[in-house]
Amino acid sequence: MSPSDAPAPKGRSRRNFAGSRPVMDDVARLAGVSKQTVSRVLNENPAVRPETREAVQAAMRSLGYRPSRSARSLASGRTRMVGVISFDAARYGPANILTAINTAAQEAGYLLSSIALDDTADHHTVTEAVDRLSAEGADGVIAIAPQHRVGRALADARLDTPLVVLENEVRGSTPLATADSWAGARKAVEHLLRLGHDTVWHIAGPTGWTSADQRIESWRETLTAAGAEIPELLVGDWSSDSGYETGRLLARRPDVTAIFASNDQMALGLLHALHEAGRRVPDDVSVVGYDDIPEAAHLLPPLTTVRTDFAEIGTRALRLLLDRIDGRAEERAEPVIPVELIVRRSSGRPPRG
Repeated sequence: MSPSDAPAPKGRSRRNFAGSRPVMDDVARLAGVSKQTVSRVLNENPAVRPETREAVQAAMRSLGYRPSRSARSLASGRTRMVGVISFDAARYGPANILTAINTAAQEAGYLLSSIALDDTADHHTVTEAVDRLSAEGADGVIAIAPQHRVGRALADARLDTPLVVLENEVRGSTPLATADSWAGARKAVEHLLRLGHDTVWHIAGPTGWTSADQRIESWRETLTAAGAEIPELLVGDWSSDSGYETGRLLARRPDVTAIFASNDQMALGLLHALHEAGRRVPDDVSVVGYDDIPEAAHLLPPLTTVRTDFAEIGTRALRLLLDRIDGRAEERAEPVIPVELIVRRSSGRPPRG
């Protein structure tokens, strides 16, 4: 008698005993329940009694049963896939947010489908990306949308699945997750003013970026509240090169004693330009950056900066989306993640004289 003709052990199907991958029917038979009950256990239905759930899970372990994603999708009506639209994903902030979303999604049993768009993406490209993720069957979408025009495009998109937006402002009931850029800029400027500087110059991020615009507004309001003069605004593009070029202009001005850069990469270029011009930091010029990149503590001098918890932004965004998917969040939510000023040696008192 061949192995395939041998009688199957009690509780196991002949197919499973022959070496094939166990299926839901095998689990139901071994646990002594219906296939529908196994499906309810897989989908965490709270109506299943604890002892029944335990019996089904024990049968799964005994058989080595691993439910397929497609089977769970059919049973629950969900794909357990989350879509993410990101912009400028190579930058430190967006890259860390995306990593955190991916980690949180895996822990929750979801896969990630990500679409990366560049900074030049227009209205049509954004809505097309939303439509594509929706067509793929995403249970929900997270958009890391740092520019105002992207927020407007998302607001116009007709999305049948839940949406969470990061770093932007969207009309209606769309949940938002963002760090407190306004408070971060205020902390940076107030720190330099408390050290005794008459005013603070600012190298801003590019026009049209939500965080850059918020930091500009906060910089101006904080100087105004302190009765300080508001210097000419300089605008970079987030890169070290733009920080270097604007830094060369500022290094020529002896009246410049304090500079706040809207991100650490621009602050890095600024430090280079000041060093090249013979302006000592912080003896002649104090510098404060933003983001607290890993290299910030190892620059010469170590950079004073505003720390943003990008991992918390990503994790909270995923949590918000899953709440929406599960119908637990009907109201608009705007969780703002606090930021922290990290004081290092690049900021000090102004030069005497």
